[in-house]
This record gives sequence, structure tokens and C-alpha cells, in this order.
Amino acid sequence: MSISDTFVPPFRNRPYPSDPRQIAQETRVTTALLLAAGTGTRLQPLTLDAPKCLTEVGGIPILERLINNLRIQGFKRLVVVIGYLGGCIQEFLEQHTNDMRIDYVLNPDYRITNNIFSLWLARKQIHEPFLLIESDLVFEACMLDDMLQPDKMAISRILPWMNGTTVELDSQGCVTAFRRGGDMNHTTARQYKSVNLYSLSLSSWNKIEKRLHRYIVEGRLGEYYEVVFSEMIAEKTLSFDAIFFDTNRWYEIDTMADLQEAEKLFTQSRPISSRLQRGIKPAANLA
Repeated sequence: MSISDTFVPPFRNRPYPSDPRQIAQETRVTTALLLAAGTGTRLQPLTLDAPKCLTEVGGIPILERLINNLRIQGFKRLVVVIGYLGGCIQEFLEQHTNDMRIDYVLNPDYRITNNIFSLWLARKQIHEPFLLIESDLVFEACMLDDMLQPDKMAISRILPWMNGTTVELDSQGCVTAFRRGGDMNHTTARQYKSVNLYSLSLSSWNKIEKRLHRYIVEGRLGEYYEVVFSEMIAEKTLSFDAIFFDTNRWYEIDTMADLQEAEKLFTQSRPISSRLQRGIKPAANLA
């Protein structure tokens, strides 16, 4: 994407807003991108006949919680990258998002690629600031209050059960280091767990897209997009302000053990063994 593709000329008769509240409202993120193409093998048998995002936590599918949270926060559009049992996701969204625009991106190679490829495939659908979300997150709607402005990253205090990506912060609360996997140092004062939730400005997304393209051209389709974020943060070509999530108000669900723990945080109305049995419809509105 060239600079000319994203340049919008100023309105001649419209003064630049001086009220910080007006500026915040005009830059507020109202589009979300959900990566939901994976097979969720670590949650089998629940994911044998339903995608991971339809797994119930407290009797409510992860995707339904997400839609409700986005609606509460005023989101207008959801872009979903689908792959494994994508028809189930489409059918579910048709029944639950009649007041929100939904656009789909198909990852046909979901079994042999990772989330870097899903994110890259969404590039033609994203032309505005957006919230990047992964399909295994459960959180309360109020956690998004401070994520609605661009270039924010949700982080959490590290607890013993956590693994995956960690970050380090400077004294101003800006992310200075980004590490994928490895052992966590629970005693490091400024090391925190990534929640895998980001708001991105269009400027940041344009830079990320170019780096993603380099990885795709090199055939590095099995990487995580966090590798790209890590590189760019180290080079100071990408920056995030950290937004703290209360450890009791979110959970990342990768395994059955995670699901059982999440049930303790979120009200359970149906047994966790219940599964959504949904037919697959032909894909529609795919990018």
C-alpha cells in the first residue's frame, strides 16, 4: 500500500479539534480483526466438531462474549479470518451480529501456516485503525476502556500458569522489549505477560504490513506475528503504550486445564463439556 492510498486531504471548512475529548472520539477504534483460523488441537475433543472460538466458558461461547464486549464498546465492524470449520463461525455470527458489519477472510492453508499468515491475508480488508484479537481470549468488556485509542497493547502481571509472549516496559509504560516463548522471569519487576490484544493505528499497520510481506515472500509462514512485532520494537519502528489488564478479568484458553481455570473466573451456567453442534454453510463475503 502506498502513501497516496491512505492520504486523506483535510476538510477546508473543518477546524482542527482542540478539545482532547473530541480528538479521542475521532480517533476511537471501531473496527476489530479476529484471527480464528486455527484448529485448536489442544482443546480436543471440544474442537473436533466446533472451532475454538465457539468453545463455551461459563456456558457462553468465547465468540459471543467477544461480540457482546465489542457492541458495548461501540464497535461497528468485525473482520474475521476463518479456516478450520469456518462455516460454523459464519453461521454463528449471522445469528448474533445483525447490528455490526462482518467481513470474512479465508485462510485456506490454516493447517500448515501460523497466525502471521492469517494476519497478512487480512491486509486487503484493513484500511483503518483496528483492534487485533486472538480467538482464545475471554475478558470483561470494561477491560477495553483504555484500548480504544491506537497503538495500545494489553498486558498483565505474570502469574504461575502463564506462558508465551512477555514484554518489558520503560518507566513511562512503553513497551521496550518483546519476547516470544521461553521461560518467564517472575521476579523481573518490569516483565509482563502479553494478553495478545493490540490496537493499531493505520500508520503502524502500514509498517507492519510491509514487514509481514517480507516474511511471506521468504516463505516463513509458520512464524507468529509476534516475531515481527518483536523485531520492529527492537528497531524502534513500532511502539505500544501498555494497558494493564486485571488478572482476574481475563484468561487465555489453550488447553482443557485453561478452560477449567477460566470457568472459575466466569460464571458457569452450563457444563464445560457441552459443545455447539453446528452445520457448515458455504463461505460468503470472503476477501
